[in-house]
Amino acid sequence: MILVAGAGAGLGQSLLARFERGGFNPVGLGRTRPNKPVGHFHTLDLTDEGAVKSVITQIIAEHGPPRVVIHNTSELVIAPFKDTSLMDYRQTWASMVQSAVLLAKSTMHPMVEAGGGTFIVSGATASLRGGARFSAFASAKFALRGLTQSLAREYQPMGVHVCHAILDGIIDTQNSRDLHGLDPIKMMNPDHIAETYWQLSHQPTSTWTHELDLRPASEGF
Repeated sequence: MILVAGAGAGLGQSLLARFERGGFNPVGLGRTRPNKPVGHFHTLDLTDEGAVKSVITQIIAEHGPPRVVIHNTSELVIAPFKDTSLMDYRQTWASMVQSAVLLAKSTMHPMVEAGGGTFIVSGATASLRGGARFSAFASAKFALRGLTQSLAREYQPMGVHVCHAILDGIIDTQNSRDLHGLDPIKMMNPDHIAETYWQLSHQPTSTWTHELDLRPASEGF
């Protein structure tokens, strides 16, 4: 079973579809149910401790412990620092960091007890550097990267491959095309990202990747 938190339209659904083609039972979690979701989908607030624990306990009872867990939530706030409220910081932290903490608490030990698995976190350019008007988003992405490093050092010896994937670019969705007006060749194809996540989840234990970065060929870095 693969469990994707933040399984909305775009990358989340591409991830579920790729792993379903590979023989996995796909289960998605998110606050908004996409049209015709891949596999099983549970609508919930991923920052709600009680809801996350209850739903994932139910999923594991029905489908068994996950072999792959992907944290793919995001909360983008773009504003000058003087206009960024404390609530903006709290919301970005809760959406990206608190949700990852709750997801890991509900899935890590079941994976360990089942013999191991893979836990992948979707990061961003802001995981590495903070840009002007991105203080809320970058501070949460920095925290998420640190959390992922700590989880890797604690759980990899127990058989759980923990990976942080830095997505340095705009993911190609209809919404991003409408919003940014970019040529798709300058954006990241969600199916191609999903293929990379598939490969990460099948690495031999002698060569585990902890962090990698992905970007379009046209992207400056």
